Amino acid sequence: MENKANLAKTTSQRAVVCLAIDKARTYAFSLLKFRLRSRKEIYERLKRRKFRAGIIKETLDFLESKGFIDDDSFAKAWITSRIKRPLGLRRLKQELEIKGINKAIIDTKIGEIKNNYNEADVVREIAEAKFNKLKAIKPLNAKKRIYDYFIRRGFSPEVVINIINQLTKNE
Repeated sequence: MENKANLAKTTSQRAVVCLAIDKARTYAFSLLKFRLRSRKEIYERLKRRKFRAGIIKETLDFLESKGFIDDDSFAKAWITSRIKRPLGLRRLKQELEIKGINKAIIDTKIGEIKNNYNEADVVREIAEAKFNKLKAIKPLNAKKRIYDYFIRRGFSPEVVINIINQLTKNE
């Protein structure tokens, strides 16, 4: 609220600005009730609601100063929740970029998860199950379906090709 005085000059203007900031904060808190959000996500949602730029900036600064939005925490939580799907590291990185997370934060968080997440093991386990389900179709079509499945989920093409080749070596 400290910047509210800077956004308006007269008392009535200040009252309107205070009301707008309160509405923006209330809306932002309602968004944060459901899940953590990035700064960019909240910015876009407030903009979509047609709040003025100064109101949005004041709201975001307030939320950030009080610890309600933190892109570092958001990135960690996002990766933790999405890795269970399972998704590849490329897809997670892309999603975080779309959410407006700084590249340095993304690289740090992806680097941390790489130590405990082996894409090859995940791909192998899922691919084995998928090959068993697709035994009735031509092997080449099964390979293509499985390859496409993993690529859509952001797994490394090299890892996917390598695992598919290992699993179909005897065919």
